[in-house]
Amino acid sequence: MIATIQIHINGRWTNAGTFGPGQREIAKGIAGSGYFEYAAEYTLDHMANPPECRVGLRYPINFELYDNDEWPPFLLDILPSGAGRRVWLRRLGLPDNEKADWQLLLHGAGNPPGNLRVAEAVIPPAGHHPGFTKDEIVEKQADFIEYAEARGAVVAGASDVAGDAPKFLLVRDRNRRWHPDGALEDRDVLDCWLVKFPRGKTEADLTVLRNEAPYYEVARRFGVRTGQKLDFTHDALFIPRFDREANEGGLVRHGLESLTSAAGITEYGRRGNHAVFCAVIAAFAGDVRAELYEYLRRDILNAALRNTDNHGRNSALIKYVGGAVMLSPLYDFAPMFLDPEGIPRSSRWEGELEPVIGRPCWGRIADALQPHLAPQETRSFLSGHADAVAQLPQTMRECGVEDRVIDGVSRRCAEIAADLRDAGKRG
Repeated sequence: MIATIQIHINGRWTNAGTFGPGQREIAKGIAGSGYFEYAAEYTLDHMANPPECRVGLRYPINFELYDNDEWPPFLLDILPSGAGRRVWLRRLGLPDNEKADWQLLLHGAGNPPGNLRVAEAVIPPAGHHPGFTKDEIVEKQADFIEYAEARGAVVAGASDVAGDAPKFLLVRDRNRRWHPDGALEDRDVLDCWLVKFPRGKTEADLTVLRNEAPYYEVARRFGVRTGQKLDFTHDALFIPRFDREANEGGLVRHGLESLTSAAGITEYGRRGNHAVFCAVIAAFAGDVRAELYEYLRRDILNAALRNTDNHGRNSALIKYVGGAVMLSPLYDFAPMFLDPEGIPRSSRWEGELEPVIGRPCWGRIADALQPHLAPQETRSFLSGHADAVAQLPQTMRECGVEDRVIDGVSRRCAEIAADLRDAGKRG
């Protein structure tokens, strides 16, 4: 009983290795034992070990047997969760418990984000289908949902939140008609998208989703690494994907690994530790200084704009063809403090580094990040953002964020700006 892990490199899918769960612990799901080993031919072909060829950054390519007490953490990045899990459980007629994990991997991991998949779960490209219009998707017509779910195009929302809404992975053909991701041959794809709907039916849910696109533009203005502009259309958010690039030869799939996976965590819902994630970045990123500064810049913005849903699966390392490893463009960045479920700050600086939740002690953080970063230089970097943080309410207005949202973060922006200035005075 095995799952064949495939990786997309050099324009084609290749068998990278196999995963097998412990036979006596399969009922434990991801918490049960399991092994992964690279295929011998794959190992011989990729002994140079470029990061984009690894199934996970913690799994160098070799002839060893990776025998774990839990499933390899990279599998959680491709295992259906949240809304996607619920769809697959319904299709397979399975109860929602640990025993279902193995069947979900074998059936639902055929086309996840990134450049990995499970061969046994692959659904072949469909025959001719005219596709859908944008209006049909926005209206979530029954035919679209049925076809998308049958193609496995529904994916999870936030994996740490039970009330998430479905997101659909979609592509457009050359006639700009929309299809579930995987329904077309690669050569027929014009571009790739993720389409997101509100998490619930309340006005607050709609407000969060409406403001995600302008929040993204605020992040761009703030200097955070972002992708293409998001498109909000009639209660649906259309997000261009950054892990796929369409060209004349087909699709380039970039490796994508959550910080949770890169940290070796085989668990959903664990509160994130920023210090642990910074250590992961220092271990695997090509330009450690630049990527740690990028991470700090994002946390400044998350704290100031109260994006509390900042768990470790909402940040990822992207592994580009050619070996570059860096933080992916920002995603799932929204005014989550408005969410009706009351989402707390999911990842924090532990102890004295964040004595008040949502108010990191930036000076202590600068000291804690050595030897990766020089403390005084980091203090200067942090304090240098104070004015931009203080000006965020005005930046938000210019980017189209709604007044209700601006009112909800203005005080926090002033507090974070003061904290950053304080970090520059000490040391």
